[in-house]
Amino acid sequence: MSRITGNYVCRSDSKLLNMVGINTPRKDNSPLLQCTHHMCPIRVHWHVKVNYKDYWRVKIAITNFNYRMNYTQWTLVVQHPNLNNVTQVFSFDYKPLAPYASINDTGMFYGMKFYNDLLMEAGPSGNVQSEVLMQKDKNTFSLKQGWAFPRKVYFNGEECMLPPPDSYPSLANSAHPSRVSISTLFSFGLLVFVVMWG
Repeated sequence: MSRITGNYVCRSDSKLLNMVGINTPRKDNSPLLQCTHHMCPIRVHWHVKVNYKDYWRVKIAITNFNYRMNYTQWTLVVQHPNLNNVTQVFSFDYKPLAPYASINDTGMFYGMKFYNDLLMEAGPSGNVQSEVLMQKDKNTFSLKQGWAFPRKVYFNGEECMLPPPDSYPSLANSAHPSRVSISTLFSFGLLVFVVMWG
Protein backbone atom coordinates (compact mmCIF):
# COMPACT_ATOMS: atom_id res chain seq x y z
CA MET A 1 0.00 0.00 0.00
CA SER A 2 1.46 3.35 -1.04
CA ARG A 3 0.66 6.60 0.71
CA ILE A 4 1.45 10.06 -0.61
CA THR A 5 0.05 13.32 0.63
CA GLY A 6 -0.19 16.95 -0.33
CA ASN A 7 -1.30 20.04 1.57
CA TYR A 8 -2.91 23.05 -0.04
CA VAL A 9 -3.23 26.33 1.83
CA CYS A 10 -4.64 29.71 0.92
CA ARG A 11 -2.50 32.05 -1.13
CA SER A 12 -0.69 34.93 0.60
CA ASP A 13 -2.83 37.45 -1.35
CA SER A 14 -6.08 35.67 -0.41
CA LYS A 15 -9.09 37.76 0.60
CA LEU A 16 -9.58 35.32 3.49
CA LEU A 17 -6.53 36.79 5.23
CA ASN A 18 -8.01 40.31 5.15
CA MET A 19 -11.52 39.44 6.38
CA VAL A 20 -12.72 41.09 9.56
CA GLY A 21 -12.83 38.46 12.28
CA ILE A 22 -9.87 36.45 11.04
CA ASN A 23 -7.00 38.83 11.77
CA THR A 24 -8.79 41.28 14.07
CA PRO A 25 -6.82 41.41 17.35
CA ARG A 26 -8.57 40.04 20.44
CA LYS A 27 -8.70 41.94 23.71
CA ASP A 28 -6.81 39.23 25.58
CA ASN A 29 -4.11 39.03 22.84
CA SER A 30 -4.81 35.33 22.28
CA PRO A 31 -4.10 34.07 18.76
CA LEU A 32 -6.86 33.99 16.19
CA LEU A 33 -5.25 31.25 14.13
CA GLN A 34 -3.52 28.10 15.27
CA CYS A 35 0.21 28.60 14.90
CA THR A 36 1.19 26.91 11.66
CA HIS A 37 4.02 27.55 9.23
CA HIS A 38 1.59 29.00 6.66
CA MET A 39 -0.62 31.02 9.08
CA CYS A 40 -3.60 30.40 6.85
CA PRO A 41 -7.12 29.78 8.17
CA ILE A 42 -7.73 26.67 6.00
CA ARG A 43 -5.71 23.62 4.95
CA VAL A 44 -6.86 21.07 2.38
CA HIS A 45 -5.05 17.74 2.72
CA TRP A 46 -5.12 15.37 -0.29
CA HIS A 47 -3.90 11.91 0.64
CA VAL A 48 -3.56 8.95 -1.75
CA LYS A 49 -4.71 6.28 0.64
CA VAL A 50 -4.72 3.11 -1.48
CA ASN A 51 -3.52 2.30 -4.98
CA TYR A 52 -5.48 -0.70 -6.28
CA LYS A 53 -4.97 -2.32 -9.69
CA ASP A 54 -8.08 -0.79 -11.30
CA TYR A 55 -8.99 1.86 -8.72
CA TRP A 56 -7.34 4.29 -6.35
CA ARG A 57 -8.67 5.91 -3.19
CA VAL A 58 -8.02 9.46 -2.01
CA LYS A 59 -8.75 10.92 1.41
CA ILE A 60 -9.61 14.62 1.48
CA ALA A 61 -9.45 16.48 4.81
CA ILE A 62 -10.27 20.15 5.30
CA THR A 63 -8.98 21.69 8.52
CA ASN A 64 -10.04 25.05 9.94
CA PHE A 65 -7.25 26.79 11.86
CA ASN A 66 -9.36 29.86 12.69
CA TYR A 67 -10.47 30.14 16.32
CA ARG A 68 -13.18 32.70 15.55
CA MET A 69 -14.94 31.52 12.41
CA ASN A 70 -17.07 28.61 11.27
CA TYR A 71 -17.58 27.95 7.58
CA THR A 72 -21.20 27.10 6.83
CA GLN A 73 -22.15 25.53 3.50
CA TRP A 74 -18.50 25.42 2.43
CA THR A 75 -17.44 24.32 -1.06
CA LEU A 76 -14.25 22.73 -2.35
CA VAL A 77 -13.59 22.81 -6.09
CA VAL A 78 -10.85 20.52 -7.38
CA GLN A 79 -9.37 20.23 -10.86
CA HIS A 80 -7.85 16.79 -11.48
CA PRO A 81 -7.56 14.74 -14.70
CA ASN A 82 -9.12 11.63 -13.13
CA LEU A 83 -12.30 13.26 -11.78
CA ASN A 84 -14.09 12.00 -14.89
CA ASN A 85 -13.83 8.51 -13.35
CA VAL A 86 -15.23 9.14 -9.85
CA THR A 87 -16.87 5.92 -8.72
CA GLN A 88 -17.92 6.81 -5.18
CA VAL A 89 -17.64 9.71 -2.71
CA PHE A 90 -18.14 8.58 0.87
CA SER A 91 -18.91 11.55 3.18
CA PHE A 92 -19.12 14.65 1.01
CA ASP A 93 -21.61 15.48 -1.69
CA TYR A 94 -20.03 15.72 -5.13
CA LYS A 95 -21.06 17.34 -8.38
CA PRO A 96 -18.96 17.23 -11.57
CA LEU A 97 -18.45 20.62 -13.18
CA ALA A 98 -18.23 20.11 -16.92
CA PRO A 99 -18.22 23.48 -18.71
CA TYR A 100 -16.96 21.69 -21.82
CA ALA A 101 -18.81 18.51 -22.76
CA SER A 102 -15.64 16.65 -23.73
CA ILE A 103 -13.58 17.66 -20.65
CA ASN A 104 -14.67 16.57 -17.18
CA ASP A 105 -11.68 17.28 -14.94
CA THR A 106 -13.30 19.58 -12.36
CA GLY A 107 -15.63 18.73 -9.52
CA MET A 108 -17.22 20.43 -6.54
CA PHE A 109 -17.27 18.79 -3.12
CA TYR A 110 -19.47 20.13 -0.33
CA GLY A 111 -20.73 18.97 3.03
CA MET A 112 -23.83 16.84 3.50
CA LYS A 113 -26.66 18.80 5.09
CA PHE A 114 -26.90 18.29 8.88
CA TYR A 115 -23.81 16.02 8.80
CA ASN A 116 -20.67 17.93 7.79
CA ASP A 117 -21.85 21.05 5.96
CA LEU A 118 -20.57 23.14 8.88
CA LEU A 119 -16.79 23.36 9.25
CA MET A 120 -16.45 24.37 12.89
CA GLU A 121 -13.86 26.77 14.29
CA ALA A 122 -10.38 25.50 15.11
CA GLY A 123 -10.15 22.67 17.59
CA PRO A 124 -11.29 19.03 17.70
CA SER A 125 -14.37 19.73 15.52
CA GLY A 126 -12.54 21.96 13.05
CA ASN A 127 -12.04 19.18 10.52
CA VAL A 128 -14.18 17.48 7.87
CA GLN A 129 -13.01 14.58 5.74
CA SER A 130 -14.12 12.20 3.04
CA GLU A 131 -12.75 9.53 0.75
CA VAL A 132 -13.10 9.36 -3.02
CA LEU A 133 -12.80 6.16 -5.06
CA MET A 134 -11.73 6.68 -8.67
CA GLN A 135 -11.36 4.16 -11.46
CA LYS A 136 -8.06 4.17 -13.33
CA ASP A 137 -7.98 4.77 -17.06
CA LYS A 138 -4.46 3.89 -18.19
CA ASN A 139 -4.95 5.71 -21.51
CA THR A 140 -5.56 9.09 -19.88
CA PHE A 141 -4.25 8.95 -16.33
CA SER A 142 -1.26 7.70 -14.36
CA LEU A 143 0.01 8.20 -10.80
CA LYS A 144 3.49 9.09 -12.08
CA GLN A 145 5.20 12.48 -11.59
CA GLY A 146 2.67 14.12 -9.25
CA TRP A 147 -0.43 13.25 -11.25
CA ALA A 148 -1.98 11.99 -8.03
CA PHE A 149 -2.41 15.60 -6.93
CA PRO A 150 -4.93 18.15 -8.19
CA ARG A 151 -3.93 20.86 -10.63
CA LYS A 152 -6.02 23.51 -8.86
CA VAL A 153 -7.93 23.68 -5.58
CA TYR A 154 -10.45 26.33 -4.48
CA PHE A 155 -12.06 26.65 -1.05
CA ASN A 156 -15.18 28.85 -0.97
CA GLY A 157 -14.09 30.43 -4.25
CA GLU A 158 -10.56 31.27 -3.06
CA GLU A 159 -7.70 29.63 -4.91
CA CYS A 160 -5.43 27.55 -2.70
CA MET A 161 -1.65 27.64 -3.06
CA LEU A 162 -0.26 24.34 -4.32
CA PRO A 163 3.18 23.01 -3.49
CA PRO A 164 5.64 23.05 -6.41
CA PRO A 165 5.39 19.87 -8.55
CA ASP A 166 9.00 18.86 -7.84
CA SER A 167 8.17 18.64 -4.12
CA TYR A 168 5.43 16.04 -4.68
CA PRO A 169 6.28 12.62 -3.31
CA SER A 170 6.15 9.85 -5.89
CA LEU A 171 5.02 6.26 -5.81
CA ALA A 172 7.57 3.51 -6.25
CA ASN A 173 6.90 1.90 -9.63
CA SER A 174 9.01 -1.20 -9.12
CA ALA A 175 11.85 -2.50 -7.04
CA HIS A 176 15.30 -2.25 -8.52
CA PRO A 177 16.82 -5.66 -9.17
CA SER A 178 19.60 -6.34 -6.74
CA ARG A 179 22.70 -8.23 -7.73
CA VAL A 180 23.38 -11.36 -5.75
CA SER A 181 26.99 -11.54 -4.68
CA ILE A 182 29.10 -14.68 -4.98
CA SER A 183 29.54 -14.80 -1.20
CA THR A 184 25.73 -14.87 -0.76
CA LEU A 185 25.42 -17.75 -3.21
CA PHE A 186 28.29 -19.61 -1.51
CA SER A 187 26.71 -19.11 1.95
CA PHE A 188 23.32 -20.31 0.69
CA GLY A 189 24.90 -23.38 -0.93
CA LEU A 190 26.81 -24.17 2.26
CA LEU A 191 23.60 -23.86 4.32
CA VAL A 192 21.75 -26.26 1.99
CA PHE A 193 24.68 -28.72 2.17
CA VAL A 194 24.74 -28.63 6.00
CA VAL A 195 20.96 -29.09 6.25
CA MET A 196 20.89 -32.00 3.84
CA TRP A 197 23.86 -33.86 5.42
CA GLY A 198 23.26 -32.83 9.00
